[in-house]
Amino acid sequence: MTVAAGVRDVLDSLGTVASLGDLARLLAVPLLGWAALRDIRTRRVPNWVWYVLGGLGVVLLAADLVRLAPFDDSFARLELIRIILSLGLVVPLAYGFWRLGGFGGADAKALMALAVLFPTYPAYYPPTTPFGVDLPPVLPAEPTLVGVFSLTVLTNTVLVGALFPVALTVRNALAGQFAPVMFLARVVPVERLPVHHGRLFEDRSGFTRSGLDLDALRMYLRWRGLSLAELRAAPDRYRNPASVDETFDATDGAVDPVAVEHGPVSDAPEVDDPGGGDHADPWAAERFLDEIEGSAYGTDPETLRAGLETVTGTDEVWLSPGLPFIVPMFVGLLVGLTYGDVLYGLLTAAGLA
Repeated sequence: MTVAAGVRDVLDSLGTVASLGDLARLLAVPLLGWAALRDIRTRRVPNWVWYVLGGLGVVLLAADLVRLAPFDDSFARLELIRIILSLGLVVPLAYGFWRLGGFGGADAKALMALAVLFPTYPAYYPPTTPFGVDLPPVLPAEPTLVGVFSLTVLTNTVLVGALFPVALTVRNALAGQFAPVMFLARVVPVERLPVHHGRLFEDRSGFTRSGLDLDALRMYLRWRGLSLAELRAAPDRYRNPASVDETFDATDGAVDPVAVEHGPVSDAPEVDDPGGGDHADPWAAERFLDEIEGSAYGTDPETLRAGLETVTGTDEVWLSPGLPFIVPMFVGLLVGLTYGDVLYGLLTAAGLA
């Protein structure tokens, strides 16, 4: 057998499983899975992931358009409409959610990349009984009539994400932590805040949904060259803006075990009035926000001061961990590639679709 004949045999066998384009689209599974894991650990995903997925999507989309041209049959025209819907609806939705603050930048880029990569439903033909398990003849098993796969990923993601408050409530109940916000936040020791992600869900006046972002807290501590333990040990001293001497790079606030953490500020100036009286700029909050490049995740001086008063005045705090949207998006993609559209399946079962 020649090499060319061997290659043709391999391609023919792959063709019985899926088209080469749909097989290439499966690259999204390991890449998005890796991005989801990194999002959990660091809340940071490098842009090259979306360049790879988006670039692959553009190439495959161009190949599909060439294959479907000149769109002179009903199937080709329907596929074109689905492509237009994916690019013209899902991409603007992702951008709009980001502009409104509902998505992070990485979340929006991930959905945009998937809208380009999966505008229509892929088709995979698994062995009918692997390991003795009966599988549908084609996956996804539950496609929608609309046939826009990126919309399926989006609705699956929303449904998976809706389980997060349920899981958080159960976790809090098992830990004996009961409060009106137990479905949105959990109790965390203040000393552990530097290695957590999320936003304070309380301040000294009570529960709040606009508490200090922990990335902003880490930026502030690095700017001052302080650890949280040092700040908590002498809040009266560090509340006085006169205690700020040399400042450092605030970084981006990411949890990074190899990031430079400055030691005790032993050479910080002593102040005659460390705790008494009203200061013009308590905690040097305005100076911090004026000196750093960009913004500290939308933090204003009052939010920063309220957060610092909270973390220096209590040992435990309610923290909203937030939900890395890429995580339910990864699960939604896996469910979409196997089962299909969960919402459509539920509506069908209820007789509404």
